[in-house]
Amino acid sequence: MTTAYWMILLAGLLPYWPTVTSKWRRDYSNAAPRAGVDKLAPRNQRAYWAQLNAFEAFPLFAAAVIIAHLARADQAWVNGLAVAFVGFRAAYTLAYIYDKPTLRSLLWLGGVFCVIGLFITAA
Repeated sequence: MTTAYWMILLAGLLPYWPTVTSKWRRDYSNAAPRAGVDKLAPRNQRAYWAQLNAFEAFPLFAAAVIIAHLARADQAWVNGLAVAFVGFRAAYTLAYIYDKPTLRSLLWLGGVFCVIGLFITAA
C-alpha cells in the first residue's frame, strides 16, 4: 500500500482528534453529545468546528488520491502531496482550536492546493 493511501486513513481519522478537545468538559453528556454546542466555551466550540471542517475536507482529498492512483500519476508527487495535505490539516486543526484565524486560513489554502495538485498530477 502506498504512502498516499495511508494518508487517506490518517485524514479519515483526523476529524476525531478535535472531538476529544470538544468533549473535554465537565458538562458533557454522551447521551446528547450535540446538545449545547452553541453554549460551549470558545475553545471547545472551535474544536467542534474544526471537526466538522475536517469531515468536509476529507471526501475531495480521498477522491483526489484515488484518482491520481488510477491515472498512474507520478507516485512521488502523489505521496508528497498527500503527506502535505495531512500536515496542513493537522496544523489547521491546531490553528482553529487556538484561535489563529489568519494562519488557519493559510493552512486551509495549503490543503486545497494539495488537492488541486493531486488532480493536476492525474491529468
